[in-house]
Amino acid sequence: MTSKPLPAPRVAGGKWCVFLDVDGTLLEIAATPDCVCVDDTLRDLLLRVATSLDGAVALISGRTLAALDELFALGGWPAAGAHGAERRDSTGRVHVRGPSGRALEPARAALRRLVADTPGALLEDKTRALAVHFRGAPEAEQKLRSAMKMWAARLAHDYQLLEGKCVMEIKPAAANKADAIDAFLREPPFAGRTPIFIGDDVTDLDGFACVERADGLSVAVGELPARLHLDSPRDVRGFLARLAAEPRSAS
Repeated sequence: MTSKPLPAPRVAGGKWCVFLDVDGTLLEIAATPDCVCVDDTLRDLLLRVATSLDGAVALISGRTLAALDELFALGGWPAAGAHGAERRDSTGRVHVRGPSGRALEPARAALRRLVADTPGALLEDKTRALAVHFRGAPEAEQKLRSAMKMWAARLAHDYQLLEGKCVMEIKPAAANKADAIDAFLREPPFAGRTPIFIGDDVTDLDGFACVERADGLSVAVGELPARLHLDSPRDVRGFLARLAAEPRSAS
């Protein structure tokens, strides 16, 4: 795919709101979730976009809210974590969907042992969800997949298996990125605006469908089906910079 310069999108009055996936979208995919950092340039860009859009910007990630806060240090921004199981609105109120995570205890213990015996594999414990990363253990992918499928089947109804890039996650069935975006769209400062959602993985497809139903713009980093395509997180930053440069919308 060849990267092409893209103008900032336009709607009447410039009244966009923006939802942003993190890993693979704002940040390059790393070997492990802990091997990334948010530089001051990206943090400043996000703040400029938020100013331009009257605060109508939210992070929509598989990471937990606590992990997002530690990574971005943006002072409690609107965000949805754990694929929508946690959501913090613009007032700072946190909304939680799905079970507490206690039902995951047997799976947590078994997967922790499995990962300990599998060099390069990683268990990401999100309290309400469990993700096993196998980017560093490609030879063990089938073994890890089988274990995740088994535990997901045992936890059926309350939980579901979500597949991403070199990762499988057992997450609350009641939570997804689409519902998180839809909830934001019913609240200020997002209500009444046209949504943009930028993502890079199959875990973002429901979010794309959500913004398209709202006559918004789905933006894929890569070749997922979407209304607009960018090649890399670097292109995402360029897209956001052009958006931030647009005249501020009327409140």
